Amino acid sequence: MKSSEIRQKFLDFFESHGHVVIPSSSLVPENDPTLLFTNAGMVQFKDVFLGQDKRSYIRATSSQRCVRAGGKHNDLENVGYTTRHHTFFEMLGNFSFGDYFKRNAILFAWEFLTGSLNIPQDKLWVTVYAEDDEAADIWLNEVEVDPARFVRISTADNFWQMGDTGPCGPCSEIFYDHGPEVAGGPPGSEQADGDRYVEIWNLVFMQYNRDAKGKLHPLPKPSVDTGMGLERIAAVMQQVHSNYEIDLFQSLIKAAARVTGAQDLSNNSLKVIADHIRSCAFLITDGIIPDNEGRGYVLRRILRRAIRHGYRLGKKQPFFYLLVEDLVDVMGQAYPELMAAQQQVAAVIKQEEERFAETLENGMEVLETALEQTGDVLSGEVVFRLYDTFGFPVDLTADMARERGIGVDLEGFEVCMTAQRERARASGKFTMQTGLEYAGLPTEFHGYETLQHEAHILALYKEGSRVDFVEAGEEAVVVLDQTPFYAESGGQTGDKGELLSSHGTFTVEDTQKIQANVFGHSGLLSSGRLVAGDQIMAKVDPVTRINTAHNHSATHLLHAALRQVLGEHVTQKGSLVDADRLRFDFSHHGAMQADEIHRVENLVNTHIRRNHQVATASMAYDEAVKQGAMALFGEKYGDTVRVVSMGNFSTELCGGTHVRHSGDIGFFRIVAESGVAAGIRRIEAVTGEAALAYTQQQERQLRQVADVLKVAPHEAASKLTQVLEHVRQVEKEIAALQSKLAGAQSATLAEQAQEIKGIRVLATLLENVNVRTLRETLDNFKNQLKPCVVVLGTVDSGKVMLVAGVTDDLTTKLKAGELINFVAQQVGGKGGGRADMAQAGGTQPEKLPQALASVTDWVERKL
Repeated sequence: MKSSEIRQKFLDFFESHGHVVIPSSSLVPENDPTLLFTNAGMVQFKDVFLGQDKRSYIRATSSQRCVRAGGKHNDLENVGYTTRHHTFFEMLGNFSFGDYFKRNAILFAWEFLTGSLNIPQDKLWVTVYAEDDEAADIWLNEVEVDPARFVRISTADNFWQMGDTGPCGPCSEIFYDHGPEVAGGPPGSEQADGDRYVEIWNLVFMQYNRDAKGKLHPLPKPSVDTGMGLERIAAVMQQVHSNYEIDLFQSLIKAAARVTGAQDLSNNSLKVIADHIRSCAFLITDGIIPDNEGRGYVLRRILRRAIRHGYRLGKKQPFFYLLVEDLVDVMGQAYPELMAAQQQVAAVIKQEEERFAETLENGMEVLETALEQTGDVLSGEVVFRLYDTFGFPVDLTADMARERGIGVDLEGFEVCMTAQRERARASGKFTMQTGLEYAGLPTEFHGYETLQHEAHILALYKEGSRVDFVEAGEEAVVVLDQTPFYAESGGQTGDKGELLSSHGTFTVEDTQKIQANVFGHSGLLSSGRLVAGDQIMAKVDPVTRINTAHNHSATHLLHAALRQVLGEHVTQKGSLVDADRLRFDFSHHGAMQADEIHRVENLVNTHIRRNHQVATASMAYDEAVKQGAMALFGEKYGDTVRVVSMGNFSTELCGGTHVRHSGDIGFFRIVAESGVAAGIRRIEAVTGEAALAYTQQQERQLRQVADVLKVAPHEAASKLTQVLEHVRQVEKEIAALQSKLAGAQSATLAEQAQEIKGIRVLATLLENVNVRTLRETLDNFKNQLKPCVVVLGTVDSGKVMLVAGVTDDLTTKLKAGELINFVAQQVGGKGGGRADMAQAGGTQPEKLPQALASVTDWVERKL
């Protein structure tokens, strides 16, 4: 039975028993900071089990894609070394939310395994929690499982809990016996860690709520959470012992062998590659891109581990991205979102492969040498040098060392990393977030309602230290009890303005957060004196604030427009908003086309003209997300969030300052689009008066071009095309004439070649030729005079151009790169190149004849 058949049979079975089939949720858990990735089928129902969410159904079933490659649940290092560990797997599950309990869950499981799948009962073992007499009674007296294959286990393995407090309960596990030819003992025995008995299904009975004192209280509506790994049950149904032998993996292993050229299908590297293409492709499908932190870093680790195993198989060109098509063939029908994102996934993977190629080449050479010279443990200094100098990931270093039975000094590596951080900190500039110690009242922010507000000074800091007063001319940081100043956050820069007291004027140049709710106003005391406790009037610079608001609101419209034009995979990856312009980083696999940029720009301006009211509302996070608010990846949100919406076009969680109506933005222009990292693009744009000024500048430039061409502005493009075509034609004619002229010169110049120890040496000046003709003439001389050494020079616009050539039969003795550098240094330049051909330039044409004359002496010395 194929894996796809098992998956569908499972879902159909539980649907026929009143369960609603729920699609797999994203690998990025929704609003769950405790999890890096979705690692079990129950994750998308967590709030339901906790009573914080209620669905329209009380029974559900799903095939959930899961990743265990980071955080608490991490199987990455075991992939390729065991028969059952994966970074990506599918969890088949059925769930009851206060409906049926132990009896139905057990009967459903047994009926599916022994009925639908027809697994012999004598191949199945059952465990229960030692104190769970209810479950034991069902298994022994209703199912009538053989007591010889029934085990009570008292350890935590058979008691599940969501955390130290909260829902928990006993488990019942079902094991499959692979037979006596496989080593290992039954569950609960001392030999249970062997591979003979494999757990295929876990039934979790959420029966209690554990309080802070550890006491268990019966839940009013006990629930059921079950899980069965598709890969494990497929191994059972296909009568193979290793998950990597099932149909799904065999297809991917054969594909990996095809793209790498590997012949041995049992090679562990092929298993790693087959496993990793699944996790990488689905993580990218769910909006994650390679990065240096968080989920993106885990993706990058998996990607680079796969690339390194391809390197082990001799594949040094990009190959991993080619497997996306094969993966879609075997899993695309079950997960149509993968099929829809196929091109995006392949593009991101290929880009990361190309980026990592040079790092891998250099790092592998250094690492191979280090491993050959080390003993039992690779030193932390070497690991750090590989990481710091070559960007070689620590986990790959450890992976390669492990293959050779060599340990890695990770503590030594951390010592080196700590030392580097200290050096960086010592050389870095003072920052308020890490440099100030403050213990006092928080700052109350009034900047949404007003640009000026009375306040009292809570604290003053000068050069990082707390002081009681500040004198005129001194730089300081001022902490207020209340402020209209926005502190830099979410990409929006901090406000500027003034703090006015009866004793002095403080110019605020920036506002930053010292702590989450404590604002630091940094700047210069222009006049007078400030004393802690003073009452002041805090006034934000209105022009700076308004222009910043224009740009910030425009980023929201830009984000929505990009998702509409490029696709739903686009998510914000960073932004910078100030009074002058906006910068917006987003996930996308390649450069935007000109028409895409125009469509985005037009869409933003359309919604500016529609003059949407910019509405803000505070609400619970879950409610905001249900209403369609975009939660930005990497941002931290509390239970209550601020939602900013502009009509039905844009809704985001945001704490920044905005315009009142989208029409206030005025005008929007994109000034640049570029790449900043693998899978990350950047748009720079301007709004309002800055956008108008940018457009007018472009118009002036167009008119200048039109004036030079002596045409109307709207005719400039076609006229310029004609001029450039004419120039190209003239350049071709000039090149042809120069080639003829050089040919005429070379016929005479060849006779000037001197013979030194059987080798012809020619060093001469050609007139009125370009560098292309110079190279063509060099090749002609080499063919005509070989064996020979030739140096040709010319002067164009006061600059010297030189080429040198050595016939192949002489390159062991004479190097063209060395010769050209010798000549170029005499004319104020330098150069280099291959042994047979090199090129250089210079700035002293008057010294060229003497430099060319020195070539024969150089050749004589070398011979």
